[in-house]
Amino acid sequence: MREAEISVTFRPSGKTVYVLKGTRLLEAAAGADLVLDLPCGGEGICGKCRVVVSGGACEPTPAERRAFSDEQLRRGFRLACQSSVCGPMTVEVPQTSLLPARHKILEQTAQTSPVPVDPPIRKQYVELTTPRRGDDQADLTRLEQAVGPFDADLESVRYLPGQLRRAGFRGTAVLAEERILDFEPQNTEAVNLAVAVDVGTTTLAAALLDANTGRELGVTSRLNPQTRFGDDVLSRILFARQEEHALGLLHATIVTAVNEMIRELADRTGIDRLRIYQITLSGNTTMQQLLCRVDPSSLGEVPFVPAVGRGLALQASELGLEIHPRALVRVMPVIGGFVGGDTVSGILATGLAENEGPTLLVDIGTNGEIVLSADGKLSAASTAAGPAFEGARISHGMRGANGAIEKIVVDGRLRINVIGDVPPVGLCGSGLIDVAAELLRHGLLSPEGRLQTPERLSSDVLPDLAQRLIVHDGHPAFLLASAAETGNARPVLLTQRDLRELQLATGAIRAGVEILLRRAGVDPADLKAVLIAGGFGNFIRRNNAQRIGLIPPRVAHRHIRYQGNTSLAGARLVALSRKAFVAAEELARRTEHVDLSCDPEFQTAFSEAMIFPSDVD
Repeated sequence: MREAEISVTFRPSGKTVYVLKGTRLLEAAAGADLVLDLPCGGEGICGKCRVVVSGGACEPTPAERRAFSDEQLRRGFRLACQSSVCGPMTVEVPQTSLLPARHKILEQTAQTSPVPVDPPIRKQYVELTTPRRGDDQADLTRLEQAVGPFDADLESVRYLPGQLRRAGFRGTAVLAEERILDFEPQNTEAVNLAVAVDVGTTTLAAALLDANTGRELGVTSRLNPQTRFGDDVLSRILFARQEEHALGLLHATIVTAVNEMIRELADRTGIDRLRIYQITLSGNTTMQQLLCRVDPSSLGEVPFVPAVGRGLALQASELGLEIHPRALVRVMPVIGGFVGGDTVSGILATGLAENEGPTLLVDIGTNGEIVLSADGKLSAASTAAGPAFEGARISHGMRGANGAIEKIVVDGRLRINVIGDVPPVGLCGSGLIDVAAELLRHGLLSPEGRLQTPERLSSDVLPDLAQRLIVHDGHPAFLLASAAETGNARPVLLTQRDLRELQLATGAIRAGVEILLRRAGVDPADLKAVLIAGGFGNFIRRNNAQRIGLIPPRVAHRHIRYQGNTSLAGARLVALSRKAFVAAEELARRTEHVDLSCDPEFQTAFSEAMIFPSDVD
């Protein structure tokens, strides 16, 4: 049943989420798109996830009494991994409690905010001598003497002489690495903006950055409009190959969406889009090629060869991006056909290559990317998980938006948490994992993925669960919300077909993990950390993900850590640091690409992984 949810407001973001009573603050923070630092895996040992609760703080746990003084506890200091929601509250989240994104590439100020060490864009105010008799140096030579050597394309050579004179030879030179972008009248050194974009198969996310300070000015996200041409990359590749003008249409669709996000960020912050001088684009190999209008046909046939491996440096006008026309566009390097720039961003943002002991990075999404770091080596693979985790191909599935059932708990009866504290209309990926795990625990779902029929239920099944097991269109189904409880007067059901889609998605990722571990000779129990990446990954519950086999069951909970959207985090770093882009190139080249389709053991592993674990909990 749906019950009254409790509001939790986070500061300084101001975002409010609605959760069930008893929800950990850590989980509520994930709903507000906050990724907290949890080196101890949420065991309450490290004390890194400190927050301050005002109005409704629960009684402190033993771990919190060890972490804080009596005075701090009275003031509302709590650990987000330990404290629960017991009433409406406001939670202050210090910057120091948020997960950092590889500050080694950035430098720390006294306020602990990351500041770029070597930003790709440099602005320098100069006052040049004006040409006169006896001083007839070329315009660009005169500028080079003030700011240092640079390259200039023909467009800049045509534009700069007039701009220098309009500015009276006093103004700000804008340089992208060794290339001159512009000469702006007056001193505009303080305005230096960049954008980082995660180009996902299903969703898009963009962050507006102050390139001088590293400060994030705004974030936005939306559904990738290319989904109307297919749920996954293979269907879009097929569309591009078979339909005339399809490549141009796919390119224009994604560029339009990116431009819309940039306009939204600009309008929200009141900035001039022409002062955005750099943009970094991070996505899987197919999405990056479609964005650049590069034919992806070779990615749709064996041996799945990408057009380019190294990262690209382009101008904004070449892609039709509505920022400064000569702005620097960085497209992330890729590892292989289906292990793309988003995976490289994840390796970069998490510092995976520097972790001590075997560490696994799993990006859970339409394409499941897996990277293993062991004995100083990196290996990566991609699995076609499909869009089930995004709510697609699920009878009542939807993405994580208002009205989506995103959490399910069984404690004597079934309780649901709905995003937005509104009547439910569908089920998103995290809720799908929850309900499957609970059905397995309570005997309504077999390890083979079959729902029990009402007449075959064990007598000790909870009455509330038993009455939810119904027959729908001649097949067993599980009722999550009746028509009277929903916002669209239609029941929300979990069907046998939905469970099959979940098995396919989970089995693909689980089999990929097992192959990488087997090749490296690493036992799952020996993993020092499992890093869960992706916008969706931040919302799954560890015990439920392990119950269905999405995360190796034998990994200790404290070793499972959420990393948030690492594709966007890596793109942020590259937008702020030249050193980060060099590091990304090096990581892409040193990572071994494991093509699972060529592994003779993969099909067997996949078939076995389709069966839910029976020895968990």
